[in-house]
Amino acid sequence: MTELEPNFDKQTLDKIGQEPEKKEKKLKKSRKKWLLRKLTYFAIFFVATFFLFFNRVTISEQADSFIEKIPIIGQLRHLANSSDRELKGEKDGRINILLLGMGGKGHDGGYLTDTIMLLSLDPETKKASMISIPRDMSIPVEGSSNWTKINNINAFAEVKESNSGGLAISQALSDILELPIDYYVRVDFEGFKNIVNKIGGIEVNVEKSFDDYSYPISGREDDPDYYSRFEHLHFDKDWQKMDGDLALKYARSRHGSNGEASDFARAKRQQLVIQAAKEKLLKANTLLNPVTLTGIITELNEHISTNLKTWEMIKLWSNFKDIGREDIISKVLDNSPGGLLRATINEQGSYVLLPTNGDFSEIRYLVQNIFQEAPKEEKATIVTERSKLKILNGTWINGLANRTSMDMEKYGFDIVGVGNSSRRNFEKSIVYDLAFGEKMKSLSILKEKTGASVTFELPEWLKEDLSKELEESKDLEKPDFILILGQDADKTNSGTENKE
Repeated sequence: MTELEPNFDKQTLDKIGQEPEKKEKKLKKSRKKWLLRKLTYFAIFFVATFFLFFNRVTISEQADSFIEKIPIIGQLRHLANSSDRELKGEKDGRINILLLGMGGKGHDGGYLTDTIMLLSLDPETKKASMISIPRDMSIPVEGSSNWTKINNINAFAEVKESNSGGLAISQALSDILELPIDYYVRVDFEGFKNIVNKIGGIEVNVEKSFDDYSYPISGREDDPDYYSRFEHLHFDKDWQKMDGDLALKYARSRHGSNGEASDFARAKRQQLVIQAAKEKLLKANTLLNPVTLTGIITELNEHISTNLKTWEMIKLWSNFKDIGREDIISKVLDNSPGGLLRATINEQGSYVLLPTNGDFSEIRYLVQNIFQEAPKEEKATIVTERSKLKILNGTWINGLANRTSMDMEKYGFDIVGVGNSSRRNFEKSIVYDLAFGEKMKSLSILKEKTGASVTFELPEWLKEDLSKELEESKDLEKPDFILILGQDADKTNSGTENKE
């Protein structure tokens, strides 16, 4: 009797029957049910936890309520809440998790990280931030004078030691950002595609119609017929049923028309796909299907790598599962006008993205201060007045305009331009009010936060600069205010000390 599972007591065995063969058959059947039930409980927990951290939207109340009623989930949650153990970063007020996506086995450059996102969680406010880091961003290689694309780090590490890439890229980013990144979760495309198929496909709300005539066909990279290397993708605006293969193509397309070729647009599509997959996974008919769950568990085991321990997953899910869209701050590092990166070609002839100001201080400032918020009343005032702000650096202090832009954006200003003034000899900051007093509440807040003086008259040299900009680009938005930063902004900088 001691070798049997605890659930099989004497009363249960007596009911199985008297004949040895019947007893053995029914015993195996009961044991199978017991194992399947335990596997199902584990699968529900793992799937719910995994998709929480790969999605920007909270689990629906209906699904959440359903999961909470599962006995083992409640017990595990109780153990996590009552545990004296703390998550790494919890006592410091910030838990950082690096989310990575890669091609995996069978893909050209399968260990190159195609998706890199830093997820940060604030234990006190229960808020989250997600910062997307482009794969072409170049960073210095530790111990040498060389630089490399950040998406190479995982691959380099895997060549040296299997399953070491996640830790290697986490450490590299941690050094650059001067921020501890203690956890990582890495998933490959095949795993995601297979999971979508196992749950019967997903429904995605395609926001814009577009075509991509250059989507690469796997295995045809060296086809002598160049045009046979690609397939034509077309997506119509509206709800669309997608299997795993189509969902992956929709999320990865890089050459779409109608504004869908940018990394920002691609990141948004990825979010739509993940949201759709999460919603399908959390439906009761999926969670209660043992065959489906067994298949999902297989995919998770084969295609996901993480250094999160089981109790850490439980506690993360328990503490942050109720995060909603309004509680998530999302940023994308890019090379747009006023962005923190610039595009260039390196010595090897490769396209790379480098920090705009020559070092990572601006990016570091953004990441480290991501949770700093403006008072809601002040932000509401500026948003209501729809105040547009252009910021120019009137000094030679590197990165001053971008840092101020990050702070003013938190107050609700629509930043329509960031750059350097043609004159860099300003000692005092100054605001030019082009709304001529019609947005006085915003002006008052801007003056208070920057310490700038206010004038309603543009100097001739600034008028000429603005006219030249307008000639070069007809799409420029007219600002309500132009803030030119002086030497004094290096100390005030919206009420924060400069860290450089």
